[in-house]
This record gives sequence, structure tokens and C-alpha cells, in this order.
Amino acid sequence: MISREELYKLVWAEPMTKVATRFDVSGSYLARMCTLLNVPRPERGYWAKVAVGKAPAQPPLPAALPGDPLHWSKEGERSPVAKSEPPKPPVPSGKKPSIPRDRTHGLIRGAKAHFEKTRQIDEWDYLKPYKKLLVDVVTSSEGLDKGLSLANDLFNALESIGHRVVMAPTQESMRRINVDTPAVDYWHHTRYWSPYRPTVVYVGSIAIGLIIFEYPENATLRYLNGKYVRDTVELERRHSRNSHRSWTTTRELPSGRFRIFAYSPYHWVNLSRTWDETKAASLRPKLKAIAQEIEAMAPKLAQELEKAEREAEIRHQQWLIEEDRRNREEDKRRIRQSEVESDTDLRTIIGTWSEVVAVERFLAGVEQRAEQLSPDERLRVQDRLALARQFLGTQDPLDFFLNWRTPVERYQSRYPEND
Repeated sequence: MISREELYKLVWAEPMTKVATRFDVSGSYLARMCTLLNVPRPERGYWAKVAVGKAPAQPPLPAALPGDPLHWSKEGERSPVAKSEPPKPPVPSGKKPSIPRDRTHGLIRGAKAHFEKTRQIDEWDYLKPYKKLLVDVVTSSEGLDKGLSLANDLFNALESIGHRVVMAPTQESMRRINVDTPAVDYWHHTRYWSPYRPTVVYVGSIAIGLIIFEYPENATLRYLNGKYVRDTVELERRHSRNSHRSWTTTRELPSGRFRIFAYSPYHWVNLSRTWDETKAASLRPKLKAIAQEIEAMAPKLAQELEKAEREAEIRHQQWLIEEDRRNREEDKRRIRQSEVESDTDLRTIIGTWSEVVAVERFLAGVEQRAEQLSPDERLRVQDRLALARQFLGTQDPLDFFLNWRTPVERYQSRYPEND
């Protein structure tokens, strides 16, 4: 892995093309990694100016903002990210993210082409692009331009007051609510497309999720010439007398009007707000005020996060107490079990000892009687005794006793008070 600091030194030590060659990537790819890690890089023509001694001053490496990756790896290893501060009311940094001259936000640039590469959908359905790492805009084909434009203006309004709008870092594991049922988590089934990662705005160290959603409305469809078309007053008047040739049905379709969601992307806090566009009032004139209202959500979200973390810590401590109780009970159970098993084993050994002693007494008696026989018969009996001893194996009672394990040898208590 290459750290932000190492990458910063490399791109200011020699041209990007040479640095990129070292890592076997393209210069444009390395430039995107610099942007991702918030690492400033030389502008076009910088090295020519260096050659004539007119190079501009090298900008310092800015501190990593919450959510910024701290390392880059060509192999795609997961990088740690800059830690967010403990939840607290955010304090404006005074630094405003730079807005491009064409005022096209980075999340919007090039997004339209990806949205247009959609899975097969019905004529009036919502777009379902193949690419999942996209800005969080849920819209139909007809509303795409309007939705992206609204998202762009909202993002610029937020960044104009000092708040970055980015895709949530993978390592932060933030959730994304559903646009149809905001109160449920993202595992809930929904008919709408959703991206892999939420789009969030950072107000200080607090992230707030953003969704631009073309909300649906009930619409009347008329069946004509083998397909359904949106019904209008003119169509209704034209076909009212020939109702047997056409009929209508009602479906929930994209309305052409948008709703802005601002919500908590943190799993343990439910907090959200929405702003709806109506037929009489567009959202666009309200974007500056909406951006300020989103900014005002951060202190409340910080308080809820702090409360949730306190409650989570209480639950964790309760779990630790309960886990300790379970462990102690298990320790006592295993002590009792080791005592029972040791006692059973010892009694089995005592019983086996008695059998072994009886066998040994029998074999000794046979051997004693063999001494009274003729040499040939004695030899025959001794051969059979040897085979019997070989067949029976060891008959030394001490071998059985030494293999017995005491309760402590079977299990040692983890808690001195249970000894």
C-alpha cells in the first residue's frame, strides 16, 4: 500500500507519467487516485515551468478529511480511512470545496451515459443502470436530465457553504434507506434501483445521506392498438363512445417531480427529512434554503449518534456482564463434569484392577501347577501361557492406575473462586 504522504512526495518529485509507469498504471488512473486520496498534484505544464525556474509554489498536503482513504493499493486492498471525530455538533471549517468552473459536480460528470445503459425496463419504469457505483439519483428516462441537474445544483449549494458531497467510503459501512419506505433498512425489498454506496454530504465530521428521487403518482393508462398509453382528456373524449375497443387501468408511474431525501446513513440512528416538488412549486429556487436545512440536521444527528453510542456502550457492558456470568456457569459445569468423569474412570479402573488381579492369580496358578508336570508337558503349558499373556496384553494394575486423570488434570478452572 502507498500512503497519502508517499503518493504526495512521488507526484511532486517527477512527472505523473513516470510515477504511473512505476506502478504499471496510466497517468489518468493515478490522477484519479490522487483525487480519491485528496492529494494535490501538479497542474498541466508544471514541469516545463520547473525547467525554466518559474514553477509555482508546491501546495501542502491537506489533512485527511473524514472518510478520505489513507492508502492506495493497485491490488485493490481495503485502505483504512481517516477517522471521524467523536460525534459532536459540527463546527464550520471555513474552507469551501472548490467548485469546477463549469459548475458540474464531480459526481454528476459523466453520470448520464451510465444511467442510459440500463437494464430492460417497461416504457414508464425507473432506470436501472448496470453501473452501481453512481450518484444516488432514482429517476425515469424522461426525468434523467432534470434529476441530474437538480442533484448537481444541490451539491454545489452544499459545497458553496463548505460541505463536501462524495460517495460514502466503503470502509465506513454506511447504510442507504429505501425511497419508498425510509424507515426500514436497505435489506428491505424495493422496486427501485439503488447504488452500491450512498451519496453523502459531510457537515464537519457528520455524514448525511442524500437521494434525489422522482417520486411516483397514480396515472391512468389507456389500452390502444395493442399497448398502453397515458390517458389524456383528448383520448378519453375520442374513445368514450368506443369503450369496447379501449379500456383504462391505473398504475403508479414516475411523476416528473422530484423529492430530496436527507437522512442518517448510520445504522443505529433513524433520522430523515424530505422536500417535495409540486406542480405549483419547483425545488430549484429553494436549494439554498434546503442546503442550510440539511446543514442544520448535523447537530441533531450528532446528538442522536452520541446517545446511540452511549446506549450501545451500555448494551455492550450488559453483554459483557452476561457473558461473564455464562462463562462462570460453564466453568462450574465443566468442573462438575470433570469430577464426575474422573470418579467414573477411577471406579472403572478399580473394577478392571480386580479383574486383572484375578487373571494374574489364574495365570500364576497355571504356572505353579506346570512345575509339577513332565518336562514336555511343562514346556507345552509354558508356551500356551506365553501366548495367553501376549493375547491379554499388559496385566500390570499400576499401568491402569497411572493412566487415570484427576479432575484437575481433566479441566483447570478459569476462576480461582471456583477451585
